[in-house]
Amino acid sequence: MFMVIHVMLIKLNLWQKKHKLYVIYDGAHAFGCSFKGKSLLNFGDISTCSFHATKLFHSVEGGCIITNDDEIAQKLMLFRQFGHIGDEYYSIGINGKNSEFHAAMGLCVLDDIVDIINDRKRIFSLYDKELNKLNLRRPVVADFEFSYNYSYYPIFFHSEECMLNTKESLSKEGVNTRRYFFPSLNKLPYLNTQTCELSEKYSNHVLCLPLYHGLSEADVLHICTIINKSVGTN
Repeated sequence: MFMVIHVMLIKLNLWQKKHKLYVIYDGAHAFGCSFKGKSLLNFGDISTCSFHATKLFHSVEGGCIITNDDEIAQKLMLFRQFGHIGDEYYSIGINGKNSEFHAAMGLCVLDDIVDIINDRKRIFSLYDKELNKLNLRRPVVADFEFSYNYSYYPIFFHSEECMLNTKESLSKEGVNTRRYFFPSLNKLPYLNTQTCELSEKYSNHVLCLPLYHGLSEADVLHICTIINKSVGTN
């Protein structure tokens, strides 16, 4: 998988230079991830990252835009502060500045980010060990000079029916899960798009399990027991 991504990055970079285009990456979940020692947020001309409260690193709300281009950085600075510096106006802009509260929250989380990632790795490994791999699949993080942040633990069921039954079984035990990412974007009623067979298939079969700093081993084992029992009868 990551060999394919590496080839795609190289081809995209060549295509970008040939046609003199800018590349913008959605790196919403990529905080703390790196490829060949380089942060994923350093690829492309611009990368965006979400700091929403559901993300690994967060400031409750907000996000960031990352670029190594000084001209782009200057434009972004103006866009987020009304387009002016002092009494001099240079462009259009909005009030897109961060607040003191959100910055303070981000600094608090940043102090513990290494411990947070390590604890999520612990939970991730426990799920890997305890879940029934005969009836479940998950995306595999290949050991290809890639550093992962353990942001989510999605599992794929052999059918949507099995997934829904398992979700209901977990809910009855007070375990909240999400059909993440669902639905396939091409199925949204306000978009006019073509059929995407693989996206539709996998979005219907996927469920994200609880994964957060401090989740106890006992809770993880309880969750795995419910899932293994459910997939074993569907």
